[in-house]
Amino acid sequence: MPTAFDSVTIGKTRLANRIAMAPMTRSRAYGGLPSELTVEYYAQRASAGLIITEGIQPSVVGQGYPFTPGLHSAEQVAAWRKVTDAVHAQGGKIFAQIMHTGRIGHPVLLPDGLVPVGPSAVAAEGQGFTPEGPKDFVVPRELTEADIEQTIADHVTASRNAIEAGFDGVELHGANGYLIQQFLAPDSNRRTDAWGGSVEGRIRFAVELTTAVADAIGADRLGLRLSPGSTLNDIHEPDPRPTYDALVRQLAPLGLAYLHVLEAGDRDVTLALRGLFPGTFILNPNTGERPTGPEDLVLIENGTTDMLAFGQLFLANPDLPARLAAGGPFNTADPATFYGGDATGYTDYPTLSA
Repeated sequence: MPTAFDSVTIGKTRLANRIAMAPMTRSRAYGGLPSELTVEYYAQRASAGLIITEGIQPSVVGQGYPFTPGLHSAEQVAAWRKVTDAVHAQGGKIFAQIMHTGRIGHPVLLPDGLVPVGPSAVAAEGQGFTPEGPKDFVVPRELTEADIEQTIADHVTASRNAIEAGFDGVELHGANGYLIQQFLAPDSNRRTDAWGGSVEGRIRFAVELTTAVADAIGADRLGLRLSPGSTLNDIHEPDPRPTYDALVRQLAPLGLAYLHVLEAGDRDVTLALRGLFPGTFILNPNTGERPTGPEDLVLIENGTTDMLAFGQLFLANPDLPARLAAGGPFNTADPATFYGGDATGYTDYPTLSA
């Protein structure tokens, strides 16, 4: 029976333990560049079996939040190299999460008159964060066939840039109502061409994108994050099983490093995907109002998942694996520290001995 503290392999990468640091938006990159504070933040958490970074936009139009980093310029690659070098110096492993937010965003975040894009010209309900305060989401520009091909190419370039920057691999963000999930969901994808309509049409973007990136950097260095049934960012998937079963069946032969599921609904969906995916499985479990905690380690022991992803607990406890092994103590994350360059407590939480 495996435990959270046993090693595990994703692709060809051997991890020291089965505790993953979940991707968490930080909004502390200026000019699209991770800072020295970012270097310290990730290096402090290098004892995770795997660090998955905050979402990194693959192109200018892929940005949906203020002060998020990119991987589409030489300057950004050089800045991320400082992060990966620092993590590796501490013995850690780190994957870059590539996140195109699609229709989630606002024109004030984008230069040159650009507007957010999506599979269909359907605005999300709600508001987005901007430097000018909350603003209603706008109707996105519907991607043409040529746009879709360019978007896939942008992800390929960003993924190659990630490897050049020293990342051990890449995770594609197909969850939380961003571009990949916008193609998967029937309410945000109302296309009648080969990129929409049927289940096969709606999964096509995810399949072709994942395949293209796998061909470019190696499937053994690529993971995919999904959140079947999630309602984040005005996504509605009342019956996710047919779509996600079909998607995972098509991706299974690629030999991806892992599948990462953010559990939004029933455990039955999670277990179905676990059964369909032949590689390493990472679970960010549905825990209701509380963050993932030590009580969830049993999900590794009983075989529900191979690895467990922790979010808030990693913010408050940079040395989380040691604390989990010792049974605590655990600091509680302060919401005031979650986002923004002026937030306090970014890296100065007490050590295990405190």
